[in-house]
Amino acid sequence: MAQQTVVLYPSPGVGHVVPMVHLAKVFLRHGYDVTMVIAEPPAGSPDFRIVDVDRVAASNPAITFHVLRPVPDADLACPGKPPFLLTLQVLPRYNDALEAFLRSIPRRRLHSLVVGMFTTYAVDVAAKLGVPVYAFFASGAATLAVVTQVPALLAGRRAGLKELGDTPLEFLGVPPFPASHLIGELLERPDDEMCKAVVDVWERIADASGVLVNTFESLESPAVQALRDPRCVPGRVLPPVYCVGPLVGDGTGGARQERDETERHECLAWLDAQPEKSVVFLCFGSRGTHPAEQLREIAVGLDRSGHRFLWAVRRPAGTDGLKDLDMVLPEAFLERTKDRGLIVWSWAPQVEVLRHPSTGAFITHCGWNSTLEAITEGVPMLCWPLYAEQLMNKVFVTEDMRVGVEMEGYRAGIVKAEEVEAKVKLVMESEKGREIRGRAVALKKEAMAALQDGGSSQTSFARFLFDAKNVDGPLGK
Repeated sequence: MAQQTVVLYPSPGVGHVVPMVHLAKVFLRHGYDVTMVIAEPPAGSPDFRIVDVDRVAASNPAITFHVLRPVPDADLACPGKPPFLLTLQVLPRYNDALEAFLRSIPRRRLHSLVVGMFTTYAVDVAAKLGVPVYAFFASGAATLAVVTQVPALLAGRRAGLKELGDTPLEFLGVPPFPASHLIGELLERPDDEMCKAVVDVWERIADASGVLVNTFESLESPAVQALRDPRCVPGRVLPPVYCVGPLVGDGTGGARQERDETERHECLAWLDAQPEKSVVFLCFGSRGTHPAEQLREIAVGLDRSGHRFLWAVRRPAGTDGLKDLDMVLPEAFLERTKDRGLIVWSWAPQVEVLRHPSTGAFITHCGWNSTLEAITEGVPMLCWPLYAEQLMNKVFVTEDMRVGVEMEGYRAGIVKAEEVEAKVKLVMESEKGREIRGRAVALKKEAMAALQDGGSSQTSFARFLFDAKNVDGPLGK
């Protein structure tokens, strides 16, 4: 088995590469060699989320990294086209280079190819070579269930789903949610180039031999059952779904983009001095920014709440030269809260902060990686979604899992200070907050159990390895 190689081909971006690194470590623990192939963005690419491959590789020496050089004549600065659409359109053009790399590995050593959420056109390469191919869905089973059922919803429609506004949509396996909460690209007209591209790339997931999902079964049981239900996609059998999560890191799996791995962040020492479960942590992901007006509202709300806080702030657009937070935040805010608050620029070691005993709540954008990290550490969430599938995740966290509350106002353009104050106090002080915290602790125990020997995710991964030996391909029939 040590001679067999698994090739992982993640979608572009830190939010996709990092969970794929965590998946790689699972393969390594089972005795496989792992090579991660990363597509280097074309020059001028505005939406390929740049990944520092050298830094990720240095943090993970057991994984081999291979970079696919930019495809020639790929102009991703096309006026009038969304950058993400251009990214989706250029990714299939890396297939020839991927094929050449796969051919360089002796056939009997090549166990399988695992593609990401947006690199699914690479299943054609695997089919051409007779290599077993699997998809890794870095988001949750509920999101997978939704995007799997969207093509049937769009079929025959001439108008976009955006016209439905907040009309509730019902999908098998998930609670009803407003149409406006769908991923933005899916709200366009069905014949819109952007909508078609997203639907096409996700429909290719069904061409894989199976789907590895970054979740654990008890967390999203209704959605997982829906994915196994013939009614989910009438007339088509979906490939097997393997819940192998939660795949989260220890804070070092390539997510540290700005600090030496051996240096302990200053905020952790600050947390050491705070009482247990007393700190509200605010962090909005690698792309989450707020205008100066919103930062001021957050600051006022935190000030009025009276609670301790650790706040990772990204500079507002148009303030690249800003060095002094006092220029953005309310007058004397930093001085007034210096004994109970800490603000850090840009980046904080999120996993380590969530794991710290002093952290009591998490104001988050509801990215799936962040959501899983909070669940794994038993930290309740105050949900403030920004983009992508985060609006849906907010619904799943607050209504299905019931380990969070919604921060209201973001859809109108601004969350007021009064809302920040009220929701922080609700989670940190109230009886409802106590119930949410209790459920968060219970989910943490379930997450830990899923990853233990004999746990649901361990068993699911073992079943995947067994099934992989019996699919058509050089190692199979």
